[in-house]
Amino acid sequence: MNKPVFAAVQMASSPNVSANLIEAERLVAQAAARGARLVVLPENFAIMGMGEADKLEVAEDEGKGPIQEALARMADKHKVWIVGGTMPIRASAGRVRAACLLYDAGGRRVGRYDKIHLFDVNVPGTEERYQESNTIEAGVSPLVMDTPFGRLGVAICYDLRFPELFRQMAESGMDFLAVPSAFTAQTGAAHWELLVRARSVENLCFTVAANQGGFHVNGRETFGHSMIVDPWGKIMDSLASGSGVVCAEMDRERLERVRVAFPALEHRRLRCI
Repeated sequence: MNKPVFAAVQMASSPNVSANLIEAERLVAQAAARGARLVVLPENFAIMGMGEADKLEVAEDEGKGPIQEALARMADKHKVWIVGGTMPIRASAGRVRAACLLYDAGGRRVGRYDKIHLFDVNVPGTEERYQESNTIEAGVSPLVMDTPFGRLGVAICYDLRFPELFRQMAESGMDFLAVPSAFTAQTGAAHWELLVRARSVENLCFTVAANQGGFHVNGRETFGHSMIVDPWGKIMDSLASGSGVVCAEMDRERLERVRVAFPALEHRRLRCI
């Protein structure tokens, strides 16, 4: 049976959208050259601004704009499905949605997930403060959709800390999970691998977790360690830091074997409301 290769792209995005799009395409091409059929970009791949409000200046309307055009072009040119990290789509006055757009291998947009859980946090032990709700309007609906490779669920960064979201996606038949992220160096060191592997184990699914990784022009440091994890929690490939690509096969036979041998999803006594 054919085993499609999935890839997670790791970047250290800057405030320069054009430069970020060039780097994203370079890495998508690299993933495609390694046989990837689905590529996941990190959160904020198109812009990591000097301040939270910078995203408002480059926000696009639904269905048009240079970032969306670039994603469609990458998918079509390299004949890969793209899970487009996050980009700002205009919402209510003065705010955007952190939207993850999905494109098929012909460059057609086939799905959208808007980040539900917003990162309004004072990072313990640091001077870092984040208030995403000042500029971002929260999404309301999970996304699980059919692809040629199985049922895909999408979550974004801080969503990882809310297991009820993933249980709901499991109820919808999720086979693999894409998680574009921009975990900070501190929170990533503490919890990134733990959370990514836990979501795979709990929901008996493959997880493709694409993280920002490195030092950014705005002074922020992100954790990296993008990884692909199998349904038993095994890390199949990872990249500690810097720009690059991680790849692994999504083995449907292994997925089914694990689910048959260890049918935890069928043993649940409490269901999502």
